[in-house]
Amino acid sequence: MTEAWPALPLDAWRDTYETLHRCTQMVASVKKRLCPYADQWWHVALQPTARGLTTGPVPFGGGAFEITLDFVTH
Repeated sequence: MTEAWPALPLDAWRDTYETLHRCTQMVASVKKRLCPYADQWWHVALQPTARGLTTGPVPFGGGAFEITLDFVTH
């Protein structure tokens, strides 16, 4: 029987893991500061996209902006 998923040893991916963790923390912190509070901190959650993660629209001033983490390009 072959494995459906390849092995993913943490030591081999530690730099990628730490970079992704820091990036998502920074993006979520911006969203947490600017979006109105929702129960259970749902306003901080990042949504998956076909290429990575996004904040969705974040209100700012009279408009909005969006932060996208594109794992395919980056």
